[in-house]
Amino acid sequence: MASLVKTFPVSLPFLRIPESSKHHFQVKVRSLDSGANSTSTGFSSDSVVVNGRSFTRGKDEVESLFDGGAVEQKEKSVAPLVDDENERFMRLSSVREKNRGKGAISEDMDVLWDDGYGTKTVKDYLIASKDMIRPDGGPPRWFCPVECGEPLKDSPILLFLPGTDGVGLGLTLHHKALGKVFEVRCLHIPVYDRTPFQGLVKFVEDTLKFEHASSPNKPIYLVGDSFGGCLALAVAARNPQIDLVVVLVNPATSFTRSQIQPLLPVLEAMPNEFHSLVPYLLSGIMGNPLKMAMVDLEDRLPPRAKIEQLSGKLTSLLGYLSVLSEIIPKETLVWKLKLIQTGSSYANSRLHAVKAEVLLFASGQDSMLPSKNEAQRLKKGLQNCQVRYFKDNGHTLLLEEGLSLLTIIKGVGKYRRSRKVDFVRDYVPPSKSEFERKSTQTCRFMQAATGTVMLSTLQDGSIVKGLAGVPTQGPVLLVGYHMLMGIELQSLVGEYLKQKNILLRGIAHPAIFGGRFESSSSEFNFQDWIKVMGGVPVAASNFFKLLSSKSHVLLYPGGAREALHYKGEAHKLIWPEQQEFVRMAAKFGATIVPFGGVGEDDLVELVLDYKDLMNIPILNNYVRDIAHSGPRVRDEAKGEVANQQLFVPGLLPKVPGRMYFLFGKPIETTGREDILRNREEAQQLYLQIKSDVQANIDYLLKKREKDPYRSVFDRMVFRALYPSLQEVPTFDL
Repeated sequence: MASLVKTFPVSLPFLRIPESSKHHFQVKVRSLDSGANSTSTGFSSDSVVVNGRSFTRGKDEVESLFDGGAVEQKEKSVAPLVDDENERFMRLSSVREKNRGKGAISEDMDVLWDDGYGTKTVKDYLIASKDMIRPDGGPPRWFCPVECGEPLKDSPILLFLPGTDGVGLGLTLHHKALGKVFEVRCLHIPVYDRTPFQGLVKFVEDTLKFEHASSPNKPIYLVGDSFGGCLALAVAARNPQIDLVVVLVNPATSFTRSQIQPLLPVLEAMPNEFHSLVPYLLSGIMGNPLKMAMVDLEDRLPPRAKIEQLSGKLTSLLGYLSVLSEIIPKETLVWKLKLIQTGSSYANSRLHAVKAEVLLFASGQDSMLPSKNEAQRLKKGLQNCQVRYFKDNGHTLLLEEGLSLLTIIKGVGKYRRSRKVDFVRDYVPPSKSEFERKSTQTCRFMQAATGTVMLSTLQDGSIVKGLAGVPTQGPVLLVGYHMLMGIELQSLVGEYLKQKNILLRGIAHPAIFGGRFESSSSEFNFQDWIKVMGGVPVAASNFFKLLSSKSHVLLYPGGAREALHYKGEAHKLIWPEQQEFVRMAAKFGATIVPFGGVGEDDLVELVLDYKDLMNIPILNNYVRDIAHSGPRVRDEAKGEVANQQLFVPGLLPKVPGRMYFLFGKPIETTGREDILRNREEAQQLYLQIKSDVQANIDYLLKKREKDPYRSVFDRMVFRALYPSLQEVPTFDL
């Protein structure tokens, strides 16, 4: 039995929406030829079911895959329903299939791209849902929102499985971002459809198997919201051989312990005339209205204006709650609750069979389901499960402020386009909203306190403010000193991106990517920020790929030993005795820029280093276990740098001073064949780079003593006196 998949944009004329507000969706169409050995080659001989309407072109009997797996025989159409517009869409779809992947899909993305965050709100979801739920008599089907656009080449499939509403628009706030890196398809379950849970499982499973057969080396993403979480787990349990990444958002597997289940008999007995009150009763427990209204709130407004804007948005939102009674009529609500009850039991009985990677989002203010406790239970019951906890959000997490689904997927290292993550090929640069919102969220203190000064050296040896002396054309290798706990990273990477619009790809310790030290208590932590901002695990293969792609690479030869130095070692270079990167840089003709940074001693005081911690009973066993269980780097290295013990030092904050960076004179390696042939020449260049880094550090330590704005209080006074100036002055060069 052969299958044909077609995707094309379709307007919805039968909804009778005004032209000014008509929504367009891309609809996934599956047609099935009855012949065992035949395949469909076009739409001309098949009946295509789109949103419940049949467009027939000369075929007596057709079969539909939109009924949860059962095959429904249909009578020959009395009159064709294909109008001129639909014929045009059909022709466009055929052209689109032929041209798919031939240039319409970009291979690269610009840094600080527009992900559309804040342009859509729950209000848009309710309006679009009202348009989609008009009875059409059709069974479940897939559609792809037009606003998702064309994804990157070789992007994986993402199948969205909706919650209780069944509309399939739960990703409204995320369509534009997800559409850049996924082929997004959303499941729509019509209001009056009564497909049983097993039928829905079979329907999703058929799609899953088809996509896997088409691209066996790509992962398939299943995003299940509430009830959709039960559906995703059930499908994953039945298909352990398929490479799946399952994202669960407040899954309804805890339905038997929820506050909703006892209401089922009450809802069944409730008169129809009272059902219009249900949306207003449920609105308080379905989600956090404040979080929903804050999605597109302007952050830079003064407090009073923010309150006024938020009040207006909340008032406007309440006016749309009546749509919920149309999305879920009484009979449908009762049916859906029974469906959830069945799905919860089905999924829970098969958790042991789930082999897929699972990423679970749990809301702390979910009044509909005990999502926090359920997340802890599922983490123990599933073989490979990561949890992110959103303490201030409600049940409808995907429609609330504070969550960017793509950002979290990238932050936990779950985005990939093949069986294994390729940290260079699969990397998606940060969007503008990610940089502005997440960097502020994780690095707010550093941005406000450090008052970072960036200096660079021109080819004639003169030092200037800014990064004019750092080449723009890659590959560029920045080599420097790693401050205590990597405290300089936020300022360095952020300022580099702001001033040059180029993202630094940092070589990081593999412990950051292993997940061992991650905590589910935060929705987005510093380790997530490192991954989103381009960090890659230290490995020769990754270094090779970055230089070959002409990236700007950030390298710390001192590694973890330098970042976790002991007392009295501030601003001391702890590098390997032999060069590790010079010949690789020369192979690609990379420009090496040695840089120094100072300021850690103006921000924190080191009170407990590794030696101190090992002298504390009980605590020393814990520190030793962490150090020995972590991934080992440079086991074969010699000298002090080989002693890379992972630990968390004891730090005390200081009244913030200032952070300074000086990028030295660029060193060209293009044409340096002597470095490739002669190890001694490479070693001499390595020692020169190390000497330049130390000279930069010494220069900054001396010059900062003459900075009149080194203290945070002096900078605060300056900003108060001169609010129009963007930068606070520093010492004279």
